[in-house]
Amino acid sequence: MAKKAVEQEIMVPELRRGIVKLRIIGETPMFQNRMAAKAKQQLLVGGRKKTAADRAQIKHHPVAEFRDSLERMRDGPTALGLRVVAMKAAMCTAALETSGITKTSAQRLLFMPGDLSALYGVPQLRMDVVRSADINRTPDVRTRAFLPKWGAEIEIHHVLPQLPVASVVTLACNAGVLVGLGDFRQEKGKGAFGSFRVITPDMQDDEWDDLVANHGRDAQLAAIDSPEYADEDTAELMEYFFGEEKRRAA
Repeated sequence: MAKKAVEQEIMVPELRRGIVKLRIIGETPMFQNRMAAKAKQQLLVGGRKKTAADRAQIKHHPVAEFRDSLERMRDGPTALGLRVVAMKAAMCTAALETSGITKTSAQRLLFMPGDLSALYGVPQLRMDVVRSADINRTPDVRTRAFLPKWGAEIEIHHVLPQLPVASVVTLACNAGVLVGLGDFRQEKGKGAFGSFRVITPDMQDDEWDDLVANHGRDAQLAAIDSPEYADEDTAELMEYFFGEEKRRAA
């Protein structure tokens, strides 16, 4: 006898998008290093060979480079912003060391709306000797914005039921420990900057309250206009720079 075909009903679960707001508070200082407008312009139209007059000029302009390194916001409670895509990247990288989820799944199941989130923290000017990416690893002096204390509130969209709220919070916490944000962060190996802890908006936290009260737009604009030096090495380099600037002008 021919077997009678059995029809099976296929059930497809409905996917929903959840939203969770978290606050991140820096446990180690953070470097900001946005690509300067001049570098973007050269990428757009191409560079040109330096003339003798160009080569005679001072190579770096620290205060301008400090300001160029900042992510700026036109309005809101802060003058500085945090790239939300950096937070998503940190959480997806943390998935590599988190059981129960893969990096590829995290990339699909997490969404970060917008470009910038308000970043609290008063920036300081800091200069460091770094190695260029060329084959000779040429040393150079880099000027970046340095935030000793910082924090931000972020909004994370996630797919339910695959990624519940508890898992989102766990990924964010792991990202703060394993990855970090900004230049020379924990993820890169040598550095330990940009590490953070996570709290929810309903949690009372004295450090967060201080950031909101004393490290917002007004304090940031004042620091951008007249930057404080982050350490003694930077102060010595800036003193030498201003002396050399005056000597060449004369």
